[in-house]
Amino acid sequence: MAHLADVHRAIVTCERCPRLRQYCQRIAREKKRAHRDDVYWGRPVPGFGDPNARLLLVGLAPAAHGANRTGRVFTGDGSGDFLMSALHRTGFANINTSQRVDDGLKLTDAYILSAVRCAPPDNKPLPEEITRCLDHLEVELTHLPRIRVVVALGKIGFDAWLQLLKRRGVRVSPRPPFGHGEVVNFGNGLPALVGCYHPSRQNTNTGKLTAPMMESVFRKAKRLLGS
Repeated sequence: MAHLADVHRAIVTCERCPRLRQYCQRIAREKKRAHRDDVYWGRPVPGFGDPNARLLLVGLAPAAHGANRTGRVFTGDGSGDFLMSALHRTGFANINTSQRVDDGLKLTDAYILSAVRCAPPDNKPLPEEITRCLDHLEVELTHLPRIRVVVALGKIGFDAWLQLLKRRGVRVSPRPPFGHGEVVNFGNGLPALVGCYHPSRQNTNTGKLTAPMMESVFRKAKRLLGS
């Protein structure tokens, strides 16, 4: 029987999307000036967190100089710190930053993964790349049996979750629109879906997503888990 570690190994060695693999490897060679002495991960990035989690976070994809550098989702850039700060304030993370794989970060009752496991050029994966990567989401999910609430960080994560439900034969009609803080209940024992703006610099620097806004989403998720 496969374990979560086996699933992670399969994700890390995935070569299904040549465009993404070439981009990640090029970034790992060229590097960013601030990280020129770092050894970049440069491979697909598996999920991270508590295997007994009831809360699942679905992001977009690894950042070129964040998770593609460090090898852990939402680690090594401002987005990861912004997210972890909110998770720390709501009791899901033991520290409020996410800098390195050896920084001691632990998640409790939460697990984070991305819709796409390789950093895409301009943060824009192609539709077929998202579809191919759904296999990884589906397999990883089978090893997270307690998930009851899904927080989609951005519309791509939101749409990927709906695509996964459709693949599993769940009829979602009408299609729910993505919105920050919006909750979708599917019934039939399926996890509730909560929309959240992605904690990208583009959103946090412009004030589209503030720290209280992000914290409120995880407080809402906590209430849903308690209900």
